[in-house]
Amino acid sequence: MKKNLSTNKIYIGIGAAFCALTAFFLAVMFLYTDDWIVHAIAIAFSMIYLFLGITLIILLRKKLLLFSESLSLCIDDMINGKNGVDFDLESETLTGKLNFKLKRLYEIMQRNNNQIKTEKQEIQEMISDISHQVKTPIANLKMYNSTLIEHQLPLKKEAEFHSLMETQINKLDFLMQSMIKMSRLETGIISLSVKPAPIYDTIALALESIVLPAEKKGIKIMVDCAPDFIVPHDKKWTAEALFNILDNAVKYTPRGGKIFVTAAMWEMAIKIDITDTGKGIPEKHYAQIFKRFYRESDVHDVDGIGIGLYLSREIISMQGGYIQVKSEIRKGSTFSVFLPNKILSDVKE
Repeated sequence: MKKNLSTNKIYIGIGAAFCALTAFFLAVMFLYTDDWIVHAIAIAFSMIYLFLGITLIILLRKKLLLFSESLSLCIDDMINGKNGVDFDLESETLTGKLNFKLKRLYEIMQRNNNQIKTEKQEIQEMISDISHQVKTPIANLKMYNSTLIEHQLPLKKEAEFHSLMETQINKLDFLMQSMIKMSRLETGIISLSVKPAPIYDTIALALESIVLPAEKKGIKIMVDCAPDFIVPHDKKWTAEALFNILDNAVKYTPRGGKIFVTAAMWEMAIKIDITDTGKGIPEKHYAQIFKRFYRESDVHDVDGIGIGLYLSREIISMQGGYIQVKSEIRKGSTFSVFLPNKILSDVKE
């Protein structure tokens, strides 16, 4: 059975080899000459050779022990997650090279740990947000249901309660569907099929679901987009992103308002502007409106859960694009969607 040699056994073996060579050398010298001067020189040379050999072994052993101890302490600090681990990177020795590799490994470990912490925090925040969003419609449903069970209401009032319950159920269904879309996008379950297609057709697809709500509020929608604008994009999901922006425009634009949709082809991208004549957004909230479940304090009387713009940003960014917003209070807002007009290699498919 093969056994691994320990370092101590290696040192003992090398030392024994030095002694054997010294003894062999002296035996040869004593065998082939009787000159005592030669014998004395041979003995002196052998002693010096033996001394240097043993000294070298001791120094190498000491150096290896120091190296292994330093390496062990460094790895222990990395395992324990200590901040500011000391790496010797100045010397151009094997130790310095190994420490350089360890430093890179440590940095990768730190990045991974930080990413895991961030993801865990995001999951906790998401669970908290979901529970908060679900709590209100469920509480309302319980209240309406309890009232219907415990009290004998007139048929008209009972129908009103059923209508209110249906509204809350629809809100829960919308929330769940939005959550499914969001989770699929974030986990990469949904793969985008990016291929050249007319952006005019995608805008038309997005407008289909908002035409009726806009008509009910007397909002005019005007579109300016050339039919021959061909852009590589996922038609279904890009229409979803545009719909979310358009849906917000209809919700926050007063009766008799206007919505303008314009598309312009630039050198590197197509720009789609969605402009409304609504209430406007304070500049300090530009970044916040794209966060999950964010809603301004003065719009809680309008139906919504604050997830549409978040989904829009995710869908557009997955295709290598981005969204900008400009707004004036009581004058309206413009959401500009930029999509590359060439297929990018880093688009998530």
